Amino acid sequence: MPTEYLNPKTLCPTFGWTHVAVSSGQRTIYISGQVAVDEQGKVVGVGDMKAQTEQAFRNVQLALEAAGATFADVVKTSLFVVGLKPEHVPLIREVRARYVSKETPPTSTLVGVSALVGPEWLIEIEAIAVLP
Repeated sequence: MPTEYLNPKTLCPTFGWTHVAVSSGQRTIYISGQVAVDEQGKVVGVGDMKAQTEQAFRNVQLALEAAGATFADVVKTSLFVVGLKPEHVPLIREVRARYVSKETPPTSTLVGVSALVGPEWLIEIEAIAVLP
């Protein structure tokens, strides 16, 4: 059964995310929080929210590929942003839109935090995917 994406009319409108994803499959993939580091562990885009968001999403994509999945299989994302401000949201949405389906975006949570483990990290993204 493919994932069913639901946006009940009894809940607020969505903008690039879905309220409910109902999924069953053979394999569930949990991706640890990915940050803006390259394959050598060096921070990419120090002080640049957009560059860090791009690298973090790229790292989620690489992790999905390693498990035989794509962003089309993602049913849930959680984003943690240091010092989240309203002006960060359009940047994050712009980058995110290049990775997730416009028609059936995953459920998503965006949380502002005071810090991440790495002092130069601005965003961390985790994901859950379900393969049929």
